[in-house]
Amino acid sequence: MPIRLEDIHSPADLKGLSISELEALAAQIRERIITTVAGTGGHLASNLGVVELTLALHAVLNSPVDKIVWDVSHQCYTHKLLTGRQDEFATLRQYEGLAGFTKRSESEHDPFGAGHGSTSISAALGFAKARDLRHSPEHIVAIIGDGALTGGLAFEGLNAAGHLGADITVLLNDNEMSIAKNVGALSSHLAMLRANVTPAIRRAREDLARMLERLPMGQSMVLAMDRFRDGVKGMIIPGMLFETLGFTYLGPIDGHDIAEMTEMLGQAVRLPGPVLVHAFTQKGRGYKPAEEDPRSFHSTGGFDVKTGKSEKKRKARTYSAVFGDTLCRAAESDERIVAITAAMLDGTGVECFNRRYPERTFDVGLAEEHAVTFAAGLAAAGMKPVVAVYSTFLQRSYDQVIHDVALQNLPVVFALDRAGLVGDDGPTHHGVFDLAYMRQVPEMTVMAPADEADMQDMLVTALALEGPSSVRYPRGEGEGVEVAREPEALPVGKAKVLREGADVAILAVGPLAHRAVEAAEVLAEEGIEAAVVNVRFVKPMDEELFRTLAQQTGALVTVEEGILAGGFGSAVAEMLADAGMHEVRLRRLGIGDEFVQAGGNDLLLAQWNLNADGIAESVRGLLG
Repeated sequence: MPIRLEDIHSPADLKGLSISELEALAAQIRERIITTVAGTGGHLASNLGVVELTLALHAVLNSPVDKIVWDVSHQCYTHKLLTGRQDEFATLRQYEGLAGFTKRSESEHDPFGAGHGSTSISAALGFAKARDLRHSPEHIVAIIGDGALTGGLAFEGLNAAGHLGADITVLLNDNEMSIAKNVGALSSHLAMLRANVTPAIRRAREDLARMLERLPMGQSMVLAMDRFRDGVKGMIIPGMLFETLGFTYLGPIDGHDIAEMTEMLGQAVRLPGPVLVHAFTQKGRGYKPAEEDPRSFHSTGGFDVKTGKSEKKRKARTYSAVFGDTLCRAAESDERIVAITAAMLDGTGVECFNRRYPERTFDVGLAEEHAVTFAAGLAAAGMKPVVAVYSTFLQRSYDQVIHDVALQNLPVVFALDRAGLVGDDGPTHHGVFDLAYMRQVPEMTVMAPADEADMQDMLVTALALEGPSSVRYPRGEGEGVEVAREPEALPVGKAKVLREGADVAILAVGPLAHRAVEAAEVLAEEGIEAAVVNVRFVKPMDEELFRTLAQQTGALVTVEEGILAGGFGSAVAEMLADAGMHEVRLRRLGIGDEFVQAGGNDLLLAQWNLNADGIAESVRGLLG
């Protein structure tokens, strides 16, 4: 009877299957992933690229006893299908459904959760040393992509693992470089040879060295022998870097050849010490639209399976697009403006700048810490660097923001894309912390546009400042506001009153200002007149206006798409306390003290009373 994916309830069900049966499963898994992601959205190209690789891992290892640690983990869909989560797979990235990444609370087969890059090797090393201290026998494997390997944390993990000589396997999933076709066969042959005879070669070298050291000039001869050996290895073995770090390097091999993958992984886990297996894979494999355009299918919304076309039609331009266009226009008249991004040219809107000014565009890979200090160096040398990065990823560079940029008051602009709630990507990607952590930093100007017009004006404002600044804006479409006019620098620290009202003042950050206006219109029908303010500047904020509104209305409601602890609402509370305005009633709306799970943005905004209905209800509650 042909093998069926529905019959695989755990990795144990893969044991004893033939290579042809595993290949048949690979085809079924691809079909399941494509049809599911077409409905739910998700990371498609990367998952289609690791189907065979994941099958080989689970065929060789014994999860959950053996630990599989995924880097970023957006490529874990096959892993989820093989580890008892098939029945829930249709809920992928949905509210209270399966996470789009590994999640410890979801399955015992997910030993470590991830959503950011370059974490797997350090985490796997932790598992390996814990195993050694317990004297238990499990195997530890970290899977990392060539993109994540550009992050500094990955090299720190490699260095530490090599230094400790830990029994750990690192599987490098390389889906970008073209070296596979050129030297893959030779390198695979060398890897198989070295896996089998390395101990014998090492013993022969040691015996020869002992013999030479008894002779005159023997030590010099040993050194010359080693130099010659290392020189030859450097010419013919592409993994010399990993060898230097203390790893046994195996590969590169075809990551879609299940037979070769299982054989190589079997050898890797049997070898003592740290081992790196280098496998080449193809993003989007098995689905032509994703093969031809892996960038678009890296993270995608729903789409039509037959055509690969997105089902969603945009009604307005995205904030990222407005940012990119404004940056290009500003750069026309100022050659000092440069753009920096961390492997997110498309996602952050920098791609258009790169097309026009490639010599002034720097994609540093998944190295956010380097991006910020690199920008600091550029600024110190007289340039105007703009660091375009997702809000959640700038968290990794908090020390660099403080120590390298703000402490020296350097004019670095942080363009924080995906700020606020980002929907189905879940807790690792919600950008809800930046208002709080940027507001803490001396010299930092913190801005949040309410719409596309604000977006372009704030970028121009930031570029004119003599110190550091951040402009945070959400994922996706704007409000549909016209942005054809020339951008204008805004008066720093000044808010904008959108609606007058005598009963309460709603101070709203970013696009939530428009939801606040909608709430005020509903309240007006009930006889409650609410003033609405587009805050614009979270730091320095318009304290004079806010105190005046507090005196006039006696009631303030702050609204922000970020955590309440230390955010804008906290700043207003501090202002009232410092001014001795204890009689003013204050209600703060934002994200509470918890990590927000995946779900549609409309649902999540409603959950935290950040939509028009929630804001109106909160005002009613405050006024009694």
